[in-house]
Amino acid sequence: MQAQGSAAAAVRQPAATALHVAPVDAPQLAPPASAPPPAGYEIGTGGPHPAQAEPEQPFVFTEVARLDQPWAMTFIPDGRLLITLKGGRLKLVDPADGQIGDIIGVPEVAYGGQGGLGDVVLHPQFRSNRYVYFSYAEAGSGDTRGAVVARARLILDAGVGGHLSDVEVIWRQLKVTGHAHYSHRIAFGGDGSLWISSGDRQKLDPAQDLQSTLGKTLRLNTDGSSPADNPFHAQGGLATQVWSLGHRNVLGMAFDVQGRLWQNEMGPAGGDELNLIERGGNYGWPIVSNGDHYDGTSIPDHDTRPEFNAPATWWTPVIAPSGFIIYTGSRFPFFYGDGFIGGLQSQGLVRVRFEATGAREVKRYPLGRRIRELEQGPGGAIWVLEDGNDARLLRLTPVRL
Repeated sequence: MQAQGSAAAAVRQPAATALHVAPVDAPQLAPPASAPPPAGYEIGTGGPHPAQAEPEQPFVFTEVARLDQPWAMTFIPDGRLLITLKGGRLKLVDPADGQIGDIIGVPEVAYGGQGGLGDVVLHPQFRSNRYVYFSYAEAGSGDTRGAVVARARLILDAGVGGHLSDVEVIWRQLKVTGHAHYSHRIAFGGDGSLWISSGDRQKLDPAQDLQSTLGKTLRLNTDGSSPADNPFHAQGGLATQVWSLGHRNVLGMAFDVQGRLWQNEMGPAGGDELNLIERGGNYGWPIVSNGDHYDGTSIPDHDTRPEFNAPATWWTPVIAPSGFIIYTGSRFPFFYGDGFIGGLQSQGLVRVRFEATGAREVKRYPLGRRIRELEQGPGGAIWVLEDGNDARLLRLTPVRL
């Protein structure tokens, strides 16, 4: 089998001698994506929330564009959106008029099942270095494939479009058979570290093996190397990348207002989870779960093995969680600090409130469509991508009272 882990050298393209970025006419948006906590909000307690009450229907829905099989999105500083399509295309969408352009230069992806082009995020210093990080499924020898994370410089055209330059893969997952549980979510922490969710690829036991990155949360430097202060660094090998283990299929990651990392995770038949990720934590998969295997085989519940980290909250029947944000904008002050999870099975948004070490569901917002991705936009609107073909990109703004 192919070695997994950091793999930048194998696919580096020659470095450009200079970076030339074409001017873009779109305006720079002044409002930051995050806002100070509203009056009355106490960090670490989940509230109390401000006196302004949530309306019975808090959202106005505006359709901005339609795309086929979108998977993830992120805003660039000029207010436009990068959106990945599972089939292997990267789109640039202008929210002002819904115009859609192409970003060319995406590597070939292994499309099929749950595989294809995945997440996309900006480097924290994107304005100066133009780095975009993205994930995708990559084919290997025989009938194998695995997730990779790559970075590239985003070069924008004067119109709606552009290309990727200096593409390099900085991390590779073990390539195995199957088309599911890649996870390959990406996030940057407040210290600038790169976080990757690596699914178990439906292979179960490797999620408990520290010398495999399957079923793990990984913390890396921005070049794909391993930080020396990772919890298992002293064990060497692939363990140097690992922050937590015992995961199944993490499809949402977000940092809260305290800087803590939360993840939503798809369970088997039942037992979808929301987890607070702790340094060196073991979340028990496949030894424990609050769900069972699809063939009906029972799995011991979390409360039978207290040595494993139990979920902060969990769902049976499942919601099939996908994209995940923790809201820090000013347009919905009654949501500040709360999490929103996209539901594939539940076909809507699930709102959760965080407490000292736990979380609880607060409310559901049915949309009647499978929801693939969420993002908080500049100015505090909530953006939603539906799943599947002819999927809508929606902007959610407050109801005028």
